[in-house]
Amino acid sequence: MSAMPQQYVVADPGSIHTGVEVLQSDEHKHAPERYPLSQVDFERVKTPFIIGVWILSASIAKIGFHMTPKLHLIFPESCLLIVVGVVIGVVLFFGTNVGVSPLTPNTFFFYMLPPIILDAGYFMPNRLFFDNLGTILLMAVVGTIFNIATIGGSLWACGQTGIFGSPEDAPKFLDIFLFASLISAVDPVAVLAVFEEIHVNEILYIVVFGESLLNDAVTVVMYHMMEVYNEMGLNNIIVQDVISGVGSFFVVALGGTVIGIIWGFLTGLVTRFTDHVRVIEPIFIFVMAYLAYLNAEIFHMSGIMAITFCGITMKNYVESNISQKSHTTVKYALKMLSSSSETIIFMFLGVATVDKGHDWNTWFVVLTIVFCSVYRVIGVIILSALANRFRLHKLSRVDQFVMSYGGLRGAVAFALVLLIDEGLVPQKNMFVTTTIAVIYFTVFVQGITIKPLVKILNVKRASKRKPTMNERIHERFMDHLMAGIEDIVGKTGNYNVRDKFKRFDNRFIRPLLIRDLKGAEPKIIETYSKLTMRDAIEVMRRNPSTIGQITGTESMSALFRNYTNNCIGGSPSLTNLDNTCSRNLDMHELDYNPSKKDLTDAKIHHLLAEELKPYRRVSSKMISTFYNKVKKK
Repeated sequence: MSAMPQQYVVADPGSIHTGVEVLQSDEHKHAPERYPLSQVDFERVKTPFIIGVWILSASIAKIGFHMTPKLHLIFPESCLLIVVGVVIGVVLFFGTNVGVSPLTPNTFFFYMLPPIILDAGYFMPNRLFFDNLGTILLMAVVGTIFNIATIGGSLWACGQTGIFGSPEDAPKFLDIFLFASLISAVDPVAVLAVFEEIHVNEILYIVVFGESLLNDAVTVVMYHMMEVYNEMGLNNIIVQDVISGVGSFFVVALGGTVIGIIWGFLTGLVTRFTDHVRVIEPIFIFVMAYLAYLNAEIFHMSGIMAITFCGITMKNYVESNISQKSHTTVKYALKMLSSSSETIIFMFLGVATVDKGHDWNTWFVVLTIVFCSVYRVIGVIILSALANRFRLHKLSRVDQFVMSYGGLRGAVAFALVLLIDEGLVPQKNMFVTTTIAVIYFTVFVQGITIKPLVKILNVKRASKRKPTMNERIHERFMDHLMAGIEDIVGKTGNYNVRDKFKRFDNRFIRPLLIRDLKGAEPKIIETYSKLTMRDAIEVMRRNPSTIGQITGTESMSALFRNYTNNCIGGSPSLTNLDNTCSRNLDMHELDYNPSKKDLTDAKIHHLLAEELKPYRRVSSKMISTFYNKVKKK
């Protein structure tokens, strides 16, 4: 029984279609799409693609920047990156409708900042850092609190005069101090970017950079303290809240430090068992350092302190466990990550400049820059005079000037100002605009002029050479001598503390964390061995012959695997020894018929025995003799 098609009346009374026509129209309307030959879906990858283009643009700009000597000598690299960011921001703002958040606080603190701080902590000159720790803490803690109090108090006093606008529009007391807490801290990213280019001496570098690292605890505590006080209201704050705020500084700073040291010890313990899986050694260093940072953030501790001391701790113990290839991988991977993060941060700062949400207040911007500069100078002069009373190496007037001029602000202040709740602080946009203006002033004005000022003032520059063995011996000798003198006079100084820690470290910690512990004081023996092998290779270089033409020299390859870089040409390949690291040997001295491998071993042994008789055996007596010779020279 077949169903007959029914008649339907559509909305238009002038047109009548049959049911069959309507069904045919619906089938045509919902026909399946054919498989496309190609597709374009930019929306799916819009954000990561644009960020990738930004990074590529900045990298190409850096290549052109370093290929232009005049620009490279005048402008710091951070200035170039900000300019590139501004150009990209203008293109995005006026030429497209693409909205990519330039630099959110979470992106900065969780992804951009950790690689930079880990690179700084891992390659920190530990001895220099701890020798100047008193001055660094004085500048970081007392100096930052001094800047917050003076900048905040001065801006609030100026606001009471009505210079920032009507009393209703002017920032309140707690709002001003919230802004002062984030703008007072010296930024490690900006300091690294500028100081590594001008190559100031080690003392200046470690004091300013160490201050920029350790003042994070003060900045974070003061920022969150003012944020909570702002939510509570000025009239509701009691003495207990103030005491809790002061105590939280020690909790945040010491807690972050302890977390970082614990994770550093754990990394050393794990890498003790990685001798059969060398390829994963760098993974442990990167991941466990990052977990130390996140672990500190979980408990609202200082993540910067945690990852800094994690890097310092790992450097002491992990280096003895990992292979040379892993060490090279860690070194260049950290440099690549930190350089990429710096590139992204400064470029995103430039992009954030082009925004329609700015609130420009000329007097507030100008006075903030003036107060930041003036109180930085006053604080450095006062605290340097106090530190010089206890320092053997005094901070001169020139050093104090560079320290004052090197108080750069950067992305840390910008990320913190973005965290301000506009519902609690109506002047947030004004604070954001002022923060960007201060960053531009410190990076462009101070960053550009600090290099010629360093040359004009004849500031002592950093030396790249490594200490000689004579210097190492005398340095170790003075350490033990001073520790003994302090022990005799009954004074606990830094030499005594260092000596006690090294004894404890050599007896308990290093045997637990290091796999092949070869001695408590391996540095001098290691240096002596390297000098001996360098002399052997120098003898071979001066007497080129056919020894490099011998094939199947597995034992010689094993012997010189770690020392071929000292030859002329610097190639680790053994084939380069043909013309640079060879020696003429007497083949007739071998009165038996050895294999090719034994023949090679005998030749190398003959070479070292004949030419390096004074270095045949490394013993305490030999080291003493060598030391006396060096001392006489």
